Amino acid sequence: MSDVSLWQLACDGSAVPNPGRQGLAAVLRSPDGERHVRAMAWPSSGCNNEAELRALMLGLTMAQAHGAKQLRIQTDSSVLVDQLADGRAPTIQRLLPLLREALDALAGFDHVQWLWVPRHRNAEADALARGVHGLGPKPGRPVGMKKNRRKL
Repeated sequence: MSDVSLWQLACDGSAVPNPGRQGLAAVLRSPDGERHVRAMAWPSSGCNNEAELRALMLGLTMAQAHGAKQLRIQTDSSVLVDQLADGRAPTIQRLLPLLREALDALAGFDHVQWLWVPRHRNAEADALARGVHGLGPKPGRPVGMKKNRRKL
């Protein structure tokens, strides 16, 4: 595998409330840096894990349409990584049809790398997924800021 032909895919899905309205986003970067972005509201409600899987499928469809064969997938969903990257986690039964669909799509690539990142490192995809419903980024602590602890 060569970094010269490696495409980068950042994906994120949101469900507000959870379960609720689903927002999907994918940001695809070609090896030469060209950026392709897609965000959409899913027509039915679902849980956050369904939204994450649908966002992945959105990104995989984009990657296939652009001829990507080698792909690095960045996600803040441990479910995606656990279920699809190495299959270590027990399968979530209600997600099985979506998981199978994702595995079929992943089989169309010559090489796939997985990279789990915390939400703040997946900020663009997160903001796009929430933005389809007019929501801002999820609130959180700024990076490096420690929680306040009460002294007894």
